[in-house]
Amino acid sequence: MISQADLERSLDHAVHSVDFGGRLTKHHSGKVRDIFVVDDHRLLFVTSDRLSVFDRVIGSVPFKGQVLSGISNWWMERITDIVPHHLLAVPHPSCVIAKKCRPLPIEVIVRGYLTGASPTSIWTAYEGGGRRYCGHDLPDGLTRHQLLPQPLLTPTTKGDVGAHDELISREEIIEQGLVPAELYDRIQTVAIELYRRGAEQAARSGLLLADTKYEFGLDEEGTLTLIDEIHTPDSSRYWFAEDYRSRVDAGLEPRGLDKDYVRNYMKSQGFVGNGEAPPLPADIRMEAARRYISLYELLTGATFIPDFSSLEITVLDHLR
Repeated sequence: MISQADLERSLDHAVHSVDFGGRLTKHHSGKVRDIFVVDDHRLLFVTSDRLSVFDRVIGSVPFKGQVLSGISNWWMERITDIVPHHLLAVPHPSCVIAKKCRPLPIEVIVRGYLTGASPTSIWTAYEGGGRRYCGHDLPDGLTRHQLLPQPLLTPTTKGDVGAHDELISREEIIEQGLVPAELYDRIQTVAIELYRRGAEQAARSGLLLADTKYEFGLDEEGTLTLIDEIHTPDSSRYWFAEDYRSRVDAGLEPRGLDKDYVRNYMKSQGFVGNGEAPPLPADIRMEAARRYISLYELLTGATFIPDFSSLEITVLDHLR
């Protein structure tokens, strides 16, 4: 586990943004990732330390970019039998060089449990009386954090930075021409397989994968390709399995290793995505970093080693 000294040292050196001195052209900036053009066929994905909750960037977490990239890269090596991915090279722990793909205009969330705290979460909808969610009919009598009868695919639109993603159903996606029916059905099959693979690995690490988000694109040959990230604490909700049942039965939140820790803190401060976000205290940022790093070590079996090298210099040296 990382030392307190390294965490404190990193607080003032979180990676918020990079520009490479104008040497690389910025292609796109998301809530967490900045994407640059390498050449006609490759992109550079820089995973920053920015933290987004309720679809808003609200601060930074030390080493978050390195942890997210490390987990995602580890996973991409283990899902090629299910779907191709965009990863080509890793020039720095926070960056990947990836195949240029055309992103599909939806995000795909697979939910294994009835949970969530955001205004658009499946639990929020269910608690409010909703029994149809993203085209799925839900029975009466379910309880918070309960295992769903089967994993559900619940897509959303892609919101710009600062904008909210919107829930959408398969039928609406096809009617609006966002994704053809045949391709959507392929995405659904792949996403459920990826989730089951992720849940199996989580179980081996003493964890439950409650839900997770995937993004897909089409490569230059039109092949469906996994892009962005996979099974990270930003895109997924992980709980400890050992006391999940006892805590839920007692009316408590499951213990987690994901950004729900910060999401719940912000909610306790009255912030759920609208208005000005309160500042993130140093102790919250460091504890979030510890949880992210713990997840990295549990899933991969490797010790997290922080990298303090210059991201810009390392990447530019790699590309020479």
